[in-house]
Amino acid sequence: MPLFGRKEPAPVVEDRPQRKPSMFSRRRSSSPSLNTTNARNSTHHTHTTHSTSPKRHSGMGSGLLHRNAEDASIVSARNSLVQAEGAEREADRALFAAKAAVRSAREQVKRLEREAAEEARLAKIKQGQAKAIGKRGKALGRHDHI
Repeated sequence: MPLFGRKEPAPVVEDRPQRKPSMFSRRRSSSPSLNTTNARNSTHHTHTTHSTSPKRHSGMGSGLLHRNAEDASIVSARNSLVQAEGAEREADRALFAAKAAVRSAREQVKRLEREAAEEARLAKIKQGQAKAIGKRGKALGRHDHI
């Protein structure tokens, strides 16, 4: 007894009369008496075992419903999706640029406030020095009333 497989005799295939092919006919056999599992596992293949698997055809003459071109609505939806993704990327770039501009403006305002505070501190020092000089200036001129 084999471990990984089994060998069974090939299935019995009934011969049917040949039909004239039409536009809606199928190429594969739809015989319920054919056991396709046994036919695939056996080493002896007949014509019906090869035709049981559906085949895909490409090319111009593959049928009315099997077009190679995509549906227009699918193409349109894909294009609108690509445009939306591009717009979203552009919006992200604009958002990052706006955030950078806001950050720069806030830094400029803080720098201006620091400069104004420094100028106010220097002005206060200057005012104190001017007041001290003014006091010394009042003491001058005591010999004028002679």
